[in-house]
Formats: sequence, C-alpha cells, structure tokens
Amino acid sequence: MSNPHSYSESEKNAVYKVIAERRDMRHFNGKPLSADVLQKILVAAHMAPSVGLMQPWRFIRITDNLIRKSIFEIVDKERALTGEALGHRKQEFLKLKVEGVMQCSELLIAALPDGREKHVFGRRTIPEMDLASLSCAIQNMWLAARVEGIGMGWVSLFEPEDIKKLLSMPSASQPIAVLCIGHVNEFYEKPMLVMENWAEEMTLESMMYENQWQSED
Repeated sequence: MSNPHSYSESEKNAVYKVIAERRDMRHFNGKPLSADVLQKILVAAHMAPSVGLMQPWRFIRITDNLIRKSIFEIVDKERALTGEALGHRKQEFLKLKVEGVMQCSELLIAALPDGREKHVFGRRTIPEMDLASLSCAIQNMWLAARVEGIGMGWVSLFEPEDIKKLLSMPSASQPIAVLCIGHVNEFYEKPMLVMENWAEEMTLESMMYENQWQSED
C-alpha cells in the first residue's frame, strides 16, 4: 500500500545518499565560497527543529583574518593539551589533521545565547535540549553543504572561555563549535578517523536495545 506522504524514489535516494556521504572535513583548498551558497547553508540551519521553538542557535561569521588566526591559536593550544591527555596515543593523535581553520573558505562559530533559562518548555528536566537543538541546526548545515558539493568540519578543540573573550560573547552564552566551511578537492570515502586507523565505526545493531538497557560488557 503506497504512502501518499512519501517522496518519489529518486527524491528519497537523494536524501539517503547525502546522509551517507556527509563527512567531517578537515582538508580545504581555500577557494572562495559564493554568498548565495553560504546563505543556503545558513537558511538550512535556521530551518532545524528546536525544543519549544526556542531556536537557540547563534552564528558568528569570522571575516577578520586576525581573529581567524587567534581562533587557530586557541584550537592549536587545545590540540597540544589533548595530545598530552591521550598519553600513549599522543604522537598518533598529533599526526592527525584535526582542523582546517586557516584553509577553509568560511569560518563560523556556532553558539548558544545567554537567557536560555527562560525557555522552560521541553527543558525543565533536561536543560541540555538547547544543545540538542543547536546540534540539529549544525547537522542541517552539514547536509546542505554536502548537497552543494561543499565541505564542512566541526571543530571542538578549544577552551570555551578563550573563544568567549576573543569574540566579546555574553558570560552566560556558550560557544559549541568552530565550523570550517569551504571547497574541497575531494570528499573522504570513509570518515577520516576510520581512514587514519584512529577508530572503527560501531554497528547499529550494537547500539540497539529492546525494552531494557543491555550490558555492553
């Protein structure tokens, strides 16, 4: 029995294809990104679902090269500290390319605003739903970018207070992601961390339970 609300097979295939081929990109070629494509990506973010329609996403576009360099230095400092924290995997980690801050076409900071406590709907017992909502917006951006043939990378290696100070953000706001967006020479066939033998992907079956939590031991 056909579903009148279903899309055509070609449309469905396109959606599943972009989901499967989305990649967290680190390598960019520096070619400029057109304003209309950037706008499409941002509109996709703004169309994301949000708990209680709070729309907690805020984006700071970085167009000042000195600020971009300062963000790179903040990320690079955390990269070194993360390497130390990884102990025996330090050198292996430091060989990975973990950001494209200076090479990407556009640099955005995705953040949560201050004043979030006034939004109670859907957050009274799980206040982190503001972060979940922003994450949905970022995922929309990723998919829109991939559709346009544009790479995007989510960088989380930074000290939030350093970013807040640099960008004069309110004390109760929270930077969540440094987003590198831009043209790439090619997309990774698999997630980069899999290709670099840093980690292996888990199967869906290993993450599915039924009725009760199951031990992963």
